Amino acid sequence: MKNKQLFTVMLLLFTAGGSLLAQTGSSELKLSLKDAQDYALQHNKLVVTSRMDVESSKIALWETISNGLPQISASGSFTDNLKLMTTLLPGDFFGQPGTKVPVTFGSQFNSGANVQASLLLFNAPFYIGIESTKLAQKLSEQSLAKSEQDTRESVTTAYYLILVSEKSLQILDGNITNLNETLKSTKAMFSAGMAESTDVDQMVSNVTMVENTRSSMQRTIELNYNLLRFQLGVTPDTKIILAETLDSFISTINIEALLSQQFDQKQNVTYKLMESQEQMSALMLKTQKASVLPTLAGFYSYGVNGMGDKVSTQQWYKNSMTGLQLSIPIFASGQRYTKIKKAQINLDKARTTKDMITEQLTLQEKQLRYNLVNANLQYISQKSNIDVSKRVYTSTENKFKQGMASSLELTQANSLFLQAENNYVSALMNLLQTKLALDKLLNNM
Repeated sequence: MKNKQLFTVMLLLFTAGGSLLAQTGSSELKLSLKDAQDYALQHNKLVVTSRMDVESSKIALWETISNGLPQISASGSFTDNLKLMTTLLPGDFFGQPGTKVPVTFGSQFNSGANVQASLLLFNAPFYIGIESTKLAQKLSEQSLAKSEQDTRESVTTAYYLILVSEKSLQILDGNITNLNETLKSTKAMFSAGMAESTDVDQMVSNVTMVENTRSSMQRTIELNYNLLRFQLGVTPDTKIILAETLDSFISTINIEALLSQQFDQKQNVTYKLMESQEQMSALMLKTQKASVLPTLAGFYSYGVNGMGDKVSTQQWYKNSMTGLQLSIPIFASGQRYTKIKKAQINLDKARTTKDMITEQLTLQEKQLRYNLVNANLQYISQKSNIDVSKRVYTSTENKFKQGMASSLELTQANSLFLQAENNYVSALMNLLQTKLALDKLLNNM
């Protein structure tokens, strides 16, 4: 992420518990999950851009409406005829038959001012255009809603990833502590002649391996924090403190209630977008069909003209007129027909796409419900496996200290215990993500 201009994030304390906190003198945010989501909706670049699109669509609506409102324009002119045009007229007009007499017309100075007003009385595409612009505004609002929903999902995923990664780090720290104690005991046993040097080497190798894994996990945690910073729209140096724990999220999971919740496709954001796209395609077809209808407009014009050989002595004359202008499309060499056929095809495509989305949402609902049940079973199973693996490791460790088990057996028991803890963390993350996916589909976010 490229560094941008630094700024200090200052936020007020909310009276409700777990609210957003601002730390004086530094860029620091303490966030609950809801706080993080709400903050992202205000600062995430994608959401901000979508919000601008909504504002732009509102302006576009008034732009379309203004095309049918009265239009008034004014113009003025001033002309200095440096040399007036001369023309030849038959001498008969002047009592000189058979000759041509040069005559100069006009005056040296001509001035004019004119005001004209026009009003569109009937134009079918214009009225349909207003409907289309209103629908475009609705589409932009639905796109904003989808951007907000996607942002909430991304923030939640990043929040979960940080908590799960920190949980993994805690597991590694605990494992390193146990291994160091075992290493200490092994060295004492070796000094007493009760263990071999290879046992010490094996324990040192185990500690080093887990410490390397811990260093890698620390980098992963920082990467997840950067991902959350990006979603929040804050600078890379902003310190983020998570106010919630994995246990608080696990305690709120109610699998039965979530599975019993009914799915209403018509309330799904993706379905709403496709439905609006279908309506837009229908309006485009309606617009093309309306293009064969006549257009009627009214106008009124008022002006004054001045003429004279001196600017100060010009003679002024008024003029005005009003009328109607009718335009009737007659023949366009098949152009309108092809546009209508193309619009019809686009409408058929939109309807087919909406049907496809409907089927996909139905399949997605069933799959996500199945995934949630399976993820919950896996979580329960892996949680139980930790206790079993821990008992096996403790038993093997005691046997090793008594000389009844080798360092290799202890290493294997430790690896199985560590793998069981990793499997538990993975199952927990899978459960949270699966629940999140179903919540998004059911509009619970």
